[in-house]
Amino acid sequence: MQVITKITRQKNNKERYNIYLNEEFAFSVDESTLIKFGLTKGKLLDSFEIDEIAYEDEIAKAFNRALSYLSYQMRSEYEVKKKLLDAGFGESVVLEAIRKLEKFGFLNDETYSKALLETRKKTAKKGPMAIKQDLIKKGIDKKTLEKTLKSFTYEEQMQLAMQLAEKTVKMNSNKTPTQIKQKIQDVLIRKGYSFEIVNEILDQIQLEREDDEWYELITLQGEKIWNKYVRKYEDKQLELKVKQALYQKGFPLEIIERFIDEKREKE
Repeated sequence: MQVITKITRQKNNKERYNIYLNEEFAFSVDESTLIKFGLTKGKLLDSFEIDEIAYEDEIAKAFNRALSYLSYQMRSEYEVKKKLLDAGFGESVVLEAIRKLEKFGFLNDETYSKALLETRKKTAKKGPMAIKQDLIKKGIDKKTLEKTLKSFTYEEQMQLAMQLAEKTVKMNSNKTPTQIKQKIQDVLIRKGYSFEIVNEILDQIQLEREDDEWYELITLQGEKIWNKYVRKYEDKQLELKVKQALYQKGFPLEIIERFIDEKREKE
């Protein structure tokens, strides 16, 4: 048995105390550990109690480290666990610290998942499939993940997807309707929207062009294509290659024919 002969508060950390046994420094503890074990001057401790105190104090350290980590932003249980393990805390200590965090409401994967969903919708306009991958990376369990994504309604998805589509249209004013629709599809798929949503958006988007707009577009894109193929082909073969390339980009045949005729006249 050993006796506590002195307890002093640390100068650099007012929430930790130095414990002296038999007039010699033995260990330091967090204030919560001090209170829990009723550590006071004159108290007798055996080796088992000292080990128990040390274990409890490790949990307190891990708990405080996690609180500091959580003070910057919300985290998932997986992220907190990884952070503590990387910091050198043992598996059992980390699990106890996490239980304590959950008990006091500092850690809740369901709340975290809902917050992440809202953030991804507002800041990045992400769709369900992309958000699902974000949640998986954060270590969210399948049940919580499915419950979270269920709250992302079809109407919300359509609204956000349409906003992305309209933005894509504005950014690609020098493209044909076919090219713009391909861009919209690429953007929405990359953002994590289903093919059902993508097809619905493409059906609703109106991308009509006037004749003068078509002519302006084909002058811009056609010149590049013509210059590309004129080095390799000539006569009918050149015309065929240019026609194919412009048709694939969505230009009407009469516009393509007009462009080629004008190129031939200039030559």
